[in-house]
Amino acid sequence: MAIRIYKPITNSRRNASVNLHIEVTKKTPEKSLLRPLHKKGGRNNQGKVTVHGRGGGHKRRYRLIDYRRNLDDQPATVLGIEYDPNRTCHILLLQYEDGTKRYILAPQGVVDGDVLISSRVAIEPKPGNCMPLKFIPTGLTVHNIEFEPGKGGALCRSAGAGAKLSNREGRWATLVLPSGELRQISVDCRATIGTLGNTDHQNVKLGKAGRNRWLGKKPKVRGVAMDHACHPLGGGEGRSKGGREPASKSGTKSKGGRTRRRGKWTDARILRRRKSRRYGQLKI
Repeated sequence: MAIRIYKPITNSRRNASVNLHIEVTKKTPEKSLLRPLHKKGGRNNQGKVTVHGRGGGHKRRYRLIDYRRNLDDQPATVLGIEYDPNRTCHILLLQYEDGTKRYILAPQGVVDGDVLISSRVAIEPKPGNCMPLKFIPTGLTVHNIEFEPGKGGALCRSAGAGAKLSNREGRWATLVLPSGELRQISVDCRATIGTLGNTDHQNVKLGKAGRNRWLGKKPKVRGVAMDHACHPLGGGEGRSKGGREPASKSGTKSKGGRTRRRGKWTDARILRRRKSRRYGQLKI
């Protein structure tokens, strides 16, 4: 079992669980692929807090991830699976024939010693291989999908994520995303075969507020506890929401509200909206 539940010897342990990361085989990161990660605590270049609830947390170093997979037709051997503190999924360390080392996101089913390859043409569709969508058989699950050809993967990059390639028509491929959204992507965009690993991440319960502080997440004041000038739900004599729906400080609805900017050129490529958080149904 990848999730360990301890005996409730303290109040914080009673509801907590820990991910054992049994997929991880390499404990130390590759030094050449590490970079400093400077924290801003939610502040902009003027030192003003623009994002609340951020600050503190354990010190981290950033791992350079190869989202482009542009070393084509060069077999790469998997040296190990590593834990990455900056993301929910694990990462793979690849070594190419010329000695180049790169990190990629770790899909399920890939183990040490496997040979992976990326190409502009059709190759074997096994987990970890990367190629354009026009060469991937329909019905397969893919991740690290590009929005624009050559720009690098942007979709389905978290633990357990994967989109199903349903069909292709002309220069567009149709994908069913984990949110339920049905979206068209150019067939020239690359994607990696398989579903990302560390699926037990969603089953972990932190159990105490301190573990959130380790992640750099600070407590947030409730909107109803603020003054009416500071939040849409604030003010009033006693606790009152003013009869309006839950919303953020900027007025965006918390349950089912739109967060996507209107008028984007990719709106025409969305065939079906994602599921609504409030009503549990697809948005139109």
